[in-house]
This record gives sequence, structure tokens and C-alpha cells, in this order.
Amino acid sequence: MGGVDQTRGIVARFAELAVELHESEGVQETVDVVVEFALQALSCSYAGIALAVRGRDFEVPAATDPVVTKIYEFQVSGGEGPLVESMRDHVTVVVRDTAIDQRWPEWADRVRELGVRSVLDVPLTTGSGVVGVLGLYSAEVDAFGADDEAVAHILARHASVALATARNAENLASAVDARKLVGEAMGILMERYDLDADRAFQVLKRYSQQNNRKLRNVAQDLVDTRNLPQSEHPR
Repeated sequence: MGGVDQTRGIVARFAELAVELHESEGVQETVDVVVEFALQALSCSYAGIALAVRGRDFEVPAATDPVVTKIYEFQVSGGEGPLVESMRDHVTVVVRDTAIDQRWPEWADRVRELGVRSVLDVPLTTGSGVVGVLGLYSAEVDAFGADDEAVAHILARHASVALATARNAENLASAVDARKLVGEAMGILMERYDLDADRAFQVLKRYSQQNNRKLRNVAQDLVDTRNLPQSEHPR
């Protein structure tokens, strides 16, 4: 009977999680919901999410304790560890005991000094690849059993879909804002210098390319100052 009750409890928790993730308004709120759920539902002392970021290894937008951030920083500086392997190879990595695991001895020593004895890193994946890693940490040796791994994988799937949705929504909102901003800057040029829309856009585009700046930033400067730089001629 206990097993049935436990299963019902887990199902109920995931139902609540699904609702919370659906109501999350952005990436930050989404990852916060996931790590808090992990802390409640799994045998872990700490939880965190590292997200893959274009142009650098990853960022840590959510952690239930500063210890998690330190663990991630150790791997960034050393270039190795379970998180790095999980994100690179798209695999789940389990460290049963940091006192005896020999795969990353320097990392294990530093993590053990923080009071962490076992680790479970699960990749967050979508159709386009790995978007991040869910990291679970415990002060107990061999804290993560088969049931914990199964729950962690289900949580990772929920989180992956929610993060992809949140990122797409934020990217779409950003693109819409950028178009509005460029349109406003074009309007200023058209009114001030008697240009048509095509010519006004070409002026913005030319200045963007010559100064190696994003078109959105050029438009923002023009909207803020109401003027082009002295060196830029609108014709």
C-alpha cells in the first residue's frame, strides 16, 4: 500500500509541477521552479541548473544554495567534471561517493570539502540538442538510487520542454521589441532627413555594419539621442 501511496504522491507532484511550469513567464522563473521541485521530490541536499550558452560553456541561472555555484565554478576552471561530461556527451552521470570516485580526483576533493558526497547530473535535452544540465547533490554517500534517477529523468524531460518554450517565447518577444525599435528609429530619420523607408533602413544598416554593432543597439542610440553620430551622414 505504501508503494501505491508513494506513486500517487509522485504523480500528484508532477501534475503540480506541470501547472507551475506552464504558468512560468520566462527562463529564470522556469529554472527556479525546477530546482525547488527537485529539492522537495528527490534525495538531495542541493539542486541547480546549468544552461548551455552560445559563446561560452554555460551559465548557472538557478541554484538552491551557493554551494552549487561553487561546484559548477570548479568545473569551469578545471574543464572537467560530471557536469562537463553530462553536457558534452548527453549522458547521465552519477558519482556515488566523492571520497572514492577516481574520474575527476581534483574536482572530487574540492566538492567533498564542501560537504558533498554524491552527485547526480542529468542532461536537459530537446530535439536541437542539450540545453543544460540538472545537478543534484547530497551530503550522504550513494544518495541517489534507481527511483531517484527515474524521477530525475522525468523532471529533466519536463524541464527541457519548459525551458525550450520559455526561451522561444523570450526570443520572440525580443525580436518583436527589436522590430518596433528599428521602426521608431527609421521614423526619426524619415522625418528629420526627408528619407523614404528603404533609405532610412539602409542608413541604420550601414552604420551598424561600419561600426560592428547590432542594428537594435544602433536604433536604440538614435531613439535615445534623437541624432546620428556627427560622422554619419544620412544620405
